[in-house]
Amino acid sequence: MTDIDKNSLRGRDAEWRRELRDAMPAKERTAIPRAEMPMLPADYRITTNEEVNEGLSLEQAVIEATRCLDCPTPTCVDGCPVNIAIPDFIKNIQRKDISEAARILKETSALPAVCGRVCPQERQCESKCIYNKMKKAPVAIGYLERFAADTERLAGGAKAAPEIASNGIRVAVAGSGPAGLSFAGDMRRRGFEVDVFEALHEIGGVLKYGIPEFRLPNSVVDAELDSLSAMGVRFHTDTVIGKTLSYDDLLNMGFKGIFVASGAGLPRFMGIPGEELSGVMSSNEYLTRINLMGAGRPGSDTPVLKGKHVAVIGGGNTAMDSVRTARRMGAERAMIIYRRSEAEMPARLEEIEHAKQEGVEFVTLANPVEYLGDEKGRVRAMRLQRMELGEPDASGRRSPKPIEGAIDEIEIDEVIVSVGVSPNPLIPDSIEGLDVTSRGTIAVDEKLQSSLPLIFAGGDIVRGGATVILAMGDGRKAAASMAEKLLGDE
Repeated sequence: MTDIDKNSLRGRDAEWRRELRDAMPAKERTAIPRAEMPMLPADYRITTNEEVNEGLSLEQAVIEATRCLDCPTPTCVDGCPVNIAIPDFIKNIQRKDISEAARILKETSALPAVCGRVCPQERQCESKCIYNKMKKAPVAIGYLERFAADTERLAGGAKAAPEIASNGIRVAVAGSGPAGLSFAGDMRRRGFEVDVFEALHEIGGVLKYGIPEFRLPNSVVDAELDSLSAMGVRFHTDTVIGKTLSYDDLLNMGFKGIFVASGAGLPRFMGIPGEELSGVMSSNEYLTRINLMGAGRPGSDTPVLKGKHVAVIGGGNTAMDSVRTARRMGAERAMIIYRRSEAEMPARLEEIEHAKQEGVEFVTLANPVEYLGDEKGRVRAMRLQRMELGEPDASGRRSPKPIEGAIDEIEIDEVIVSVGVSPNPLIPDSIEGLDVTSRGTIAVDEKLQSSLPLIFAGGDIVRGGATVILAMGDGRKAAASMAEKLLGDE
């Protein structure tokens, strides 16, 4: 920490920060219970698409911020993929300077209101909080991030943006999901002219088509997009890189660098009998129809099956989104089918708990081996192989293995498969000389530069499937690397 930082209004040694620490002994701070997130009642929320979590009040946020011990070495920052200055924004909430807290968040995060809602803080920043060593609940960093971003947005401050001088260098972004948006924001702050190209008719990528509004309202995503637009980022919809515009087209348009953030939107299936039956679909198709295309809403022309007995195969966040959506679409029985135990589920604990509150059944240690159809070719039942846990696999989780002869049959009329996604091959296949891995992801070096010097890539097109915040971290890293290269070339 430099002397300038120590003496600034922001540094930990600033007078106001010392006064906050001295105002209450650490023992009293650690005795304050963690804030509880207000939420809609479960019996009501399954009848609506309204956001479940209602957000902290100012009083709750200030009390929660007071819990932060303002550690000399804030390990929480080490757990954040985009390196948000966490104690800095939290202590500003404690002194009720919410606009400054929001400003600090936006220095490193293009989407703080999004991250405050959907990032797995319990496995990232909050997992590094010193409270864990004291066997106490960590500071609710995600709740506070959401509070600061929402407060700024509702006050109208999110639309304000400083004038940014252009350095005259144009860069293109393929994909408007979290990686692309994070990259775009960082490059624009550095003075680059940034154009983002989205294949679909709405900007936002997976934030719009993959995450239901009861978890992430579109209005929140749109507000974050407005902030980027106010900075000067230009967005283009209905433009498929590799089809509408080729790599050569982009070069001829004057772009000096291209960041590929096209995600992993190619659904996987299990390859078992009956997957071709009507009523069996991927979570990608199901959620896109409902979230992006409005299926099921009054006046929508997009059809979607509304099963009464719905089985969702998988245990990740997308599976939870799908099964909770099915409940809102009228399913009388909505089940999660997962081949491991609940303890191994990769979904956020909050999402699992919300699903249970909403009446979702969890059928664990079970794996479908066949779907059965009726005389019209519609799915009517599934055969489930009962499983038990064996030795840990390469990821450290215990591998499931079938119990011989233990097969059940369950009546269903809709199956939503959520067992993972693969990168869309369109961009890799359309650019000659672009190296890909055996998994179909774009091969990059430690700076996220591809085999072609002008192309960088990040997010799911490189990782093959990850969280919003990890994709955003890739966007920031790629922006720093590309800026270094292009400014060096200049």
